[in-house]
Amino acid sequence: MILPALTEYYKRLVADPDIEVSETGFSRQKIAFIVVVEKNGKLVDIQDARQQKGTKLVPQMMIVPGGAKPSGQGINPCFLWDNSAYMLGYKPGDDKPDRTLQTCEAFRNRHLDLEKDIGDEQFTAVCMFLKTWNPANEIAKKLDEIGTGFGVFRVQGETGFVHERPKIKQWWLSRLNNTDTSGEIVAQCLITGELAAIARVHEPKIKGVGGAQSSGASIVSFNFDAAESYGRSQSYNAPVSGQATFAYCVALNRLLDSPQRLRIGDTTTVYWTEKPSPIEDIFGRVMDSNSAEDGATRTQLHSIMNLIRQGGYPNEFGKPDVPFFVLGLSPNAARISVRFWYESTVGEMVEKLHLHFSDLQIAGSDRDQEFPAAWQLLNQTARESKDIPPMLAGALMRSILNGTPYPEAMFAAILRRIRADRRVVYLRVAFIKAFLNRFTRQRNLLKKEIDMALDAERPETAYHLGRLFAELEKTQEDALKGINDTIKDKYFGAASATPGSVFPRLIRLSQHHLGKLGKGSRIWHETRIQEICSRFDRFPSNLNLYDQGLFALGYYHQRQEMFVKKDKPESHEAEPFVEAS
Repeated sequence: MILPALTEYYKRLVADPDIEVSETGFSRQKIAFIVVVEKNGKLVDIQDARQQKGTKLVPQMMIVPGGAKPSGQGINPCFLWDNSAYMLGYKPGDDKPDRTLQTCEAFRNRHLDLEKDIGDEQFTAVCMFLKTWNPANEIAKKLDEIGTGFGVFRVQGETGFVHERPKIKQWWLSRLNNTDTSGEIVAQCLITGELAAIARVHEPKIKGVGGAQSSGASIVSFNFDAAESYGRSQSYNAPVSGQATFAYCVALNRLLDSPQRLRIGDTTTVYWTEKPSPIEDIFGRVMDSNSAEDGATRTQLHSIMNLIRQGGYPNEFGKPDVPFFVLGLSPNAARISVRFWYESTVGEMVEKLHLHFSDLQIAGSDRDQEFPAAWQLLNQTARESKDIPPMLAGALMRSILNGTPYPEAMFAAILRRIRADRRVVYLRVAFIKAFLNRFTRQRNLLKKEIDMALDAERPETAYHLGRLFAELEKTQEDALKGINDTIKDKYFGAASATPGSVFPRLIRLSQHHLGKLGKGSRIWHETRIQEICSRFDRFPSNLNLYDQGLFALGYYHQRQEMFVKKDKPESHEAEPFVEAS
């Protein structure tokens, strides 16, 4: 369903007069220079076509005949556009001048061979220029300033470009629409269902997927025997007509070069709706509110996400029954892997976001990211972003969009990070809570779901062990003012995994700390420790992975509770402890 949905999106783009999109047989290319000639073919100038964008000059996008510039070592001249080596026989910093002259000759011959067939006066002017052009002409050195990029032709005194001439465009389309399929494989197209000539390769190449080849990659590709069947080679194994291939590739490239694009880990995500919808302009910012550039936008996004978390439907999203699509892509050498595919409606997507935001909700401070983006959660799994497991981003997004349990590998990775750096911070415990609650709904892991804040009546021993650890640590902090390293820095990992061997030692150590406190403060701490210990009857020898998550939650909740309780003696004031994520 991915390719048909992209093909329909292409039709939508073509039907929109406000959107410039290439038709079948054409492509959008980066044009950096313009070769201006007189009607008699004499060169007038080589003009810089780049446009100012911020502090840089960048090529302008222009629709030209043909697909992307063919890759490889062969000589493949384009039609009425190309790079400077083909068009002018000149290449800045050229280390292969002989080959450059060969490419220029091939470009010249292709156009001269078509002059009589096309019969357009401006095309004839280009041909006259190519006949007389000398690659050694000094004016070509203007390209040293312009640099790399493609160029087009324009006749002096004319407003448009030569390739835009109606007669030339009509000739090009008639060539594409030639119904002679001799020598081609004709089959039923998997997208349209019609009998048509099948594309040997799927072009134009897909560009814009993070980590993929900059020259473009393929989402459908076969280039080794094991992937072929029934004697069909290359993309004949997936019969898609040339027009349908062009449509879905153009649509995907358009999405990858638009604001409807997100980067989550190694996964590049695009999204769209079946028909125009306001959500196309705002969904990406809702998924990553940190991308908002100004305070007013952030305030608006926070209001929208808060409404979603409460179960409401934002008016900014438009009609809820509009079909909604999300596609996650990851690089794989010259190919593109599909990490996830989500097909639903805007209303159903909002329901899944409601579940996601509410599952993550946990007590915190004003400094914490209340609605974290997916990449922020992923960053909690590894010391550096490059160490995040490549499959994790797709698995997380599938869980968010489908409302299914979060990846267990991510849960385990976050617990490993906590044991490694002893940082029990907001984002980590928010995900642990969300994971355990979803797992409970699916497999009855816990007797009841975990609350946002401290729940002293929970039945699990692991949760209360975490609370006890927090209370013992606080006792140490109050007894040894200004201490740099607490029991958390030395014992947290062991206490959460093998409490039976660690807690007896911590209890003995706490007696030493209690002895250093004043009477009121000592009684207050002893009472809290005894209350927590009354919730379980023994220290288990070890805790499984889920119990270790409960331990971290109990620890976090207890620390949070310390700063909202008001019944402490004046001699026992505490400062906020939980670190900002």
